[in-house]
Amino acid sequence: MSRKLFSLNPDLKKLREEGFFMQIVGGLLLMREVPYVNAQRQVKTGTLITSLTMAGDETRPPDTHVMHWDGEYPCNPDGTPIKEISNQTGPIAMGHGVTAQFAFSSKPVETGKYDDYHHKMTTYASILSGPAAVLDPKANPRTFRPPGDEEESIFNYTETASDRVGIGALTELLSKDKVAIIGLGGTGSYILDLVAKTPVREIRIFDADEFLQHNAFRAPGAASIEELREAPKKVDYYQGIYSKMHCNIVAHAVALKADNLNLLDGVTFAFISMDAGEEKLAVVKKLEALGVGFIDVGMGLELVDGSLGGILRVTASTPEMRDHVHHGCVSFVGGGEKDVYSSNIQVADLNALNAILAVIKWKKIRGFYRDLEKEHHTTYTTDGGMLLNSERP
Repeated sequence: MSRKLFSLNPDLKKLREEGFFMQIVGGLLLMREVPYVNAQRQVKTGTLITSLTMAGDETRPPDTHVMHWDGEYPCNPDGTPIKEISNQTGPIAMGHGVTAQFAFSSKPVETGKYDDYHHKMTTYASILSGPAAVLDPKANPRTFRPPGDEEESIFNYTETASDRVGIGALTELLSKDKVAIIGLGGTGSYILDLVAKTPVREIRIFDADEFLQHNAFRAPGAASIEELREAPKKVDYYQGIYSKMHCNIVAHAVALKADNLNLLDGVTFAFISMDAGEEKLAVVKKLEALGVGFIDVGMGLELVDGSLGGILRVTASTPEMRDHVHHGCVSFVGGGEKDVYSSNIQVADLNALNAILAVIKWKKIRGFYRDLEKEHHTTYTTDGGMLLNSERP
């Protein structure tokens, strides 16, 4: 992906052609081995770092004039700090193993904006390397060093959303997971929509059903009538959509049960959005045996006096806390008057909310979001908008 971006974009290509040591790491553009002067009047080298603004595989003009820097604070030839560019002091975790020590701010005098990334990177390189060249005429950011090995992204195009707002290090916490999504009904499809936008290594999706007209009205996005006429398997329909973004979505057009649970081997987390029954209990026991955390979702809605009301449920199970799943928080016997989740009434907005709550909980378990209570069971009641947590470690 990185090599392709440098070949497709004139501003990036020009930087390499001129001999700058450029790399793309995640959604960050790096210029390495930039010479500068430190407070002891020594000539050192550091790395300039900026977020990328992209439209597909094409760069857009930088959306910020701020530049990050991994190195000591740069100085003038006499060792005094270059105060004019001072902005922020770190360390600042950028994600992808990249750390900055400072952030700089310098706007072009004429327009206040950089034309492209060649303009931005060379401007900052000149500010830092100019004093170094006074002390050492050989100091030059144009090293003509080959870029070396470049990381392969799990996405089909560069993920710039996290790095441009400084949360790349948090997003990276999700990158080691191999996630299973079991059931692609209304809630499961929204879970996939959200998880596919994270850098997890693999997403396995399981569902034996066809994608039909009633599914289209409870699913993210919009299916065409031509797609509905083909009656594709749900997993194939969704794989076709989300593989446009995420490179490793594995479709299994099967209902998980005792004789095929080996398909879960190797996953590190799972979302369960399937009906209650023996098959669900078998899935839960398999995940527990694998030592895998999972989140089970449920929805129970009733039509009473002309309006809908009910409860959404998100139940987490981790190796540290399992018992509550088998003692009333999750139903494994479908139907019956006492089963509040037995109703098949579903509405897209509540499906989406149920999925959002589940994905937020997964991210809390992984450390992406702050988790003060570490609750393992959450319910949302539509009447009154009550969100209740229970089952804490």
